[in-house]
Amino acid sequence: MKVLVIEDEEQLLNNIKESLEKEKILVETAMEFNTAIEKALIYDYDCILLDIMLPNGSGIDILKELKKSNKTDNVIIISAKDSLDDKLLGLELGADDYLTKPFHLAELNARVKAVIRRKNFSGNHILDILNVSLNTNERELKINNELVHLNRKEFDILSYFLMNKNRLIPKSALAEYVWGDHSDEADNFDFIYYQIKNLRKKLNDAKADVTIEAVYGMGYKLTET
Repeated sequence: MKVLVIEDEEQLLNNIKESLEKEKILVETAMEFNTAIEKALIYDYDCILLDIMLPNGSGIDILKELKKSNKTDNVIIISAKDSLDDKLLGLELGADDYLTKPFHLAELNARVKAVIRRKNFSGNHILDILNVSLNTNERELKINNELVHLNRKEFDILSYFLMNKNRLIPKSALAEYVWGDHSDEADNFDFIYYQIKNLRKKLNDAKADVTIEAVYGMGYKLTET
């Protein structure tokens, strides 16, 4: 996955870049209008984070050019301007979402993942692997076409694994994605262990063709059974 971050505040740009890279997302950056519009129009990105106020130009002008190229369905506007007119204009031009500064990086990460999920799965919100099907819109899990009940945390954990199948997921990344800022308050990751233990049992009982494998000292990985 590749994300372009267009932001002229260097510290915020670095914080966003570091946060996304922890999620194994490739991040490219631009701090001023000319570089930003060149990258946005030439290259393809799973998601573009776009600040409205930029040196030498406006993010709205970039959005207008992206609209001409049918590239606006994966854009999240990030701006300190909390103007309803700016928000509406951005959405009318095709932006997918709008986030007002200041914001929590965990919330930004969640919105980026939502955009990537919609873009990568043609907007149908379905994540499939073998006999497992997860509807991220209806928040339903089906195994062999039979509904399996998951609590909210179990669902979020499984969706994260399905979006990152065949990749090792560190406990810290899983905690931040599912629990957000509250994960910083934890003394350990026992709460993840218990949720995954319950989820693994439900997958096994329903005869899923996948399971969640623990990688000692590192994290977890979704594997075929």
